[in-house]
Amino acid sequence: MCLPVVAVLGLLSACQKEKPAPFVPPVVTPDANRNPIIRDKYTADPAALVHDGKVYIYAGHDETPFPQEGYQMKEWLCYSSPDMVTWTEHPVPLRVTDFTWARADAWASQVVERNGKFYWYATVDHRTVPGKAIGVAVADNPLGPFKDARGSALVTNDMTTKVNSFFDDIDPTVIIDDAGQAYLYWGNTACYYAKLKANMTELDGPINTIVLPSYTEAPWVHKRGDWYYLSYATEFPEKLAYAMGRSPEGPWEYKGILNELAENSNTNHQAIIDFKGKSYFVYHNGANGPAGGSFRRSVCVDYLYYNTDGTIQKVIMTKAGVAPAE
Repeated sequence: MCLPVVAVLGLLSACQKEKPAPFVPPVVTPDANRNPIIRDKYTADPAALVHDGKVYIYAGHDETPFPQEGYQMKEWLCYSSPDMVTWTEHPVPLRVTDFTWARADAWASQVVERNGKFYWYATVDHRTVPGKAIGVAVADNPLGPFKDARGSALVTNDMTTKVNSFFDDIDPTVIIDDAGQAYLYWGNTACYYAKLKANMTELDGPINTIVLPSYTEAPWVHKRGDWYYLSYATEFPEKLAYAMGRSPEGPWEYKGILNELAENSNTNHQAIIDFKGKSYFVYHNGANGPAGGSFRRSVCVDYLYYNTDGTIQKVIMTKAGVAPAE
């Protein structure tokens, strides 16, 4: 039986409509109160990367339905901005399932660039070695796609013995010093660090421990001028504290509290960057609507200021956020 041309065209049109729509990046429109910066999804444990005139924020995706508690995190999200105010969401760049040896939990992570490659250090739950582990993925650009760079974990729970904990291998952060030596820092209740080989996918030497007052987790290391800064979550519920040193290996001098408790969140997690002449403090709170909380967190941005001696002023967390960077 032959169908009329109109009917055939109608069937073709119907088939075309059934095709999945391409990913259209949502743009977060700024308003007078810019914090949290992402409001259509819950985002946590932010890391920030400055590259080619933009800031990229990589965050875990809190997916726990309200009013349930506990972490449900299966993927990481990526947002970019040319001005720290207007944020564009990109397709999911990395999931737990991209690490075949991992079982669950897209926890805190960081992306760094070296020699035109982008390396993503991420916390997951290991499938066969009990405890948390750190994996590393790699891509040719900051948006991915990212692929497992090793096919195995970089750090597993049996490699660290300072504390007897299921959770001590979490929250990786990486810095590359002026001589080109890369360092990996991580840990819960113990702060570990180790050198990385130039390939960024292998440890280069022993795992060391840094002693810090009331250290909980979430290390972040950055450099400004001649000073290195190691900030971290302290106590619980978590505030953030910091220490300063002249070398990425220390010695580290404790300087005090960097910010107080984040609104409606037991955890606190930070990234510190410079962009277009200003310094920024990226963190999360639990203040995104009535469902927000410790398991449905949201990324925020505020200014960070240094004193003339290099110490950091306590960060003031605001709802207003920051003005567009120019």
